[in-house]
Parts: sequence; structure tokens; C-alpha cells
Amino acid sequence: MSIPTVAIVGRPNVGKSTLFNRIVGGRRAIVDDRPGVTRDRNFASANWGGREFWLIDTGGWDAVGNDALTGAIRQQIEAAIAESDAIIFVVDSKVGVHPADQEVAQLLRPYRDRVLLAVNKVDELPDDSSAMAFYELGLGDPLAVSAAVGKASGDLLDALASLLPGEAEDSDPDDAVQVAVVGRPNVGKSSIMNRLLGQERSVVAPEAGTTRDAVDSPLRYHGRRLNFIDTAGLRRRSKVEDEIEFYSSLRTRRAIDRADVCVLVVDATAGVNAQDLKIARLAWDAGTGLIVAVNKWDLVDEKNASNAAKGQREVEERAPFLRAVPFLFESAETGLRVRKVLDLILEVAAAREVRVGTAEVNQVLADLINRNQPPQTPGKEVKLLYASQIGTKPPTFAVVSNRPDVVTESYRRFLQHGFRAAFGFKGTPIRLRFRRKRGR
Repeated sequence: MSIPTVAIVGRPNVGKSTLFNRIVGGRRAIVDDRPGVTRDRNFASANWGGREFWLIDTGGWDAVGNDALTGAIRQQIEAAIAESDAIIFVVDSKVGVHPADQEVAQLLRPYRDRVLLAVNKVDELPDDSSAMAFYELGLGDPLAVSAAVGKASGDLLDALASLLPGEAEDSDPDDAVQVAVVGRPNVGKSSIMNRLLGQERSVVAPEAGTTRDAVDSPLRYHGRRLNFIDTAGLRRRSKVEDEIEFYSSLRTRRAIDRADVCVLVVDATAGVNAQDLKIARLAWDAGTGLIVAVNKWDLVDEKNASNAAKGQREVEERAPFLRAVPFLFESAETGLRVRKVLDLILEVAAAREVRVGTAEVNQVLADLINRNQPPQTPGKEVKLLYASQIGTKPPTFAVVSNRPDVVTESYRRFLQHGFRAAFGFKGTPIRLRFRRKRGR
């Protein structure tokens, strides 16, 4: 990546995610008093003094646990440290030097020239001297901060900026295609992400719900920057049992809201259920492009595999808007057709940006009216006078009528289908805005 990266590391519950939120400006990472809430590496773009950088929030370092998930989190932290241009090591002033702090310090010693030691929860600055105890870690001068209230965070960021390497000229992330990978829990969203990115950037474990935060990971493909957002699985509200699940679902919805394209991952062995359709509708109504990735296709027997087209038609009958959406039958486990996701993302993102000339729009509108006049009410003639495209992302058209309030919903859908047939708009919703002709 051309933008410098900064990793925030430390043992559980020292305030890493609070500091992450403080730096990026907003609640991008889940914060809770219980340790272990953050599991994956969470990427976000940040800026200080005109310097752009990627900030990485990591899970808490736990050397005691020996289960597979704890081991995967440790690997995540080690990978974040190795990849980063600068590292913020967060410790807790209220607890003092903890044995786990010593372990993390030992891990960081080979990188000490790019490590900042942030002593968090020092709320009584400048009178509180508890940060001095952390000199024994051997990682330079401790920097006292209070992430919760923002005290001395500017000093920390000034020190950070001095460690960052120079930025490349093409480091502006604003042209990135934002891609939200969404779906129910345990359908393989993180596995697809890891296959696409070529590394274990999201924690993958057999139990459902491993990913809790929405995790951002950048990738460049065919000269275009893609920013992938791997999200916690969306469950029905009745299945959201505690506030961690609730905030995970909330962040998934926010990820959809900021996405250009959503990749809805469904389980080929379970089929498309009502919750999958609800997630698809949520993304479609938000105006994002949409791709349906049917994962675990390697587990479907040959007989059922031959019925893929039939199954797709059945899904489209239940949710007609999906007729405009590309389906991809793939397997994150074997890599079958997974790379095709990237091509589809670029196609759908391009479709969202298409702009059609006014003359061409009006010719299509006239052809549609000649084919099927709008429903009329006695004594209330409805005329569609002209139309033009007024926006992109998603494509949006204004249709001027003498009586826009009485144009039926079915006729609006007829026009949408007609515009799509004429102009394409693969995988992206089309919005029509009916307006009244202004009086002379």
C-alpha cells in the first residue's frame, strides 16, 4: 500500500479501540469493558496534520489461551506489526506493567525504532506520573494519554507523524471503490476476503460470528483501488442476544450505507433464505451495487449443480429486483471462480457511474410511452413530458409529468425496467424521481 500503515497493539482491555476511535474520528471499532471484543485487524483511513495513513486496530494479545481462535488473533497481531510503518503500543496506567505487556514489548523490540509507547487512562495530566513506571519496558519515552477524553492525543499524533515515511503521489484513497462483504453468519465472508487478498487478513474459525467489527482491507486490481469491508454476519433481530451482537449488526448496516458495491455471500448448501433476501433488499434500497456470491459451491453435488440456473430463477421470483443482479457460484475453500468477484465488482461499480445523454433518455422514454401509455383516470389525463438523468451512484432520472402524483407504482417499475433494458446498469438500482412541470 502506498499510504503508510500504523498498528495499535497491546493486551486486552487497555483501550486500543478507544484510541482507534479517537484518532479516526468516530466509533469505527466496537468498544466494551469486556476484554477480547476486538478480534480482527480493523483498517480505517486517518489524517493528522495533512498526513494520510491507515490505522489498524488489533485484538488483544493473550499468551495464555491455547484455543484456535486465540492463536489466530495472535497471528493477526504479529502480521499487523510486521506490515506496519509505525506501531502504537498501548498499556494501562491504572494496572501498571503487566506480564502480558512484557511479552508484547519483547515482540516489539526488533521494531523499536518505529514504536510509540502510549500509556493510556492517564486522566489527571499533567500531575499524574504513573507513566514513568513503563520505562522498564525498554521502548523509549512513555507518552501519557487519555483516549477516552482525548487528553494528549494530539502530542501522540505529532510523535506518530514524525515516524511516518513519505507518501506516494497516488495515495489519495478517495477514488477507492468501497465494497461491503455482507451476509448471514458463517457463510464464508471472511474466507472469501482472505482468498481475494491472498493472506489471512480476517480471523476464520468454525464457529459462527467470529467477525464482529466491520473490517476494512485495501486492494488494487486492474489499476483501481478496492477497499473491502468484511462485516459481522447479520442475524434476525430476535437472535441478537447482547449489545456486542447489536453493535456488530449496526456496523454492518453502516458498512452497507457507505459501500459502492455489496457482495452478498450465501451458503450454497443451505440455499437462499428470507434473511439473505432481507440483506439484499437492505443493500438495494441503500442504492449500492449488488452481487450475489453463492459460496461453498464445491460442496454441492453434480445433480444439484446442474440446477443452478433454476435455483437462481426461483430466487428472482421471490425477489424480482435480483433479476438485475449478477450471481456467481464459487468456493472460497478451493478458489473456484473467486477472482471473478473482482471483475464483477469493477463492472457493477462502473455501471453505477454511467451517465446517459438527455436526448437518448428522452428517445427511450418516448419508445416506452408508445409501447405502453401510463394508466389514465377519467378527467385526469397523465402525460410524461420529458426526462433526464440527474445523478449517478446510483443512476437517478427525473421524469417530468403534468400529474406526477397519480403515476402508478406498476408503471414506475415499467419505466425502470425499460431504462435498464436500454442502458444496462448491471447490478445497480435505478431511481426515478417524478416531478411536476413548472408553470409558466
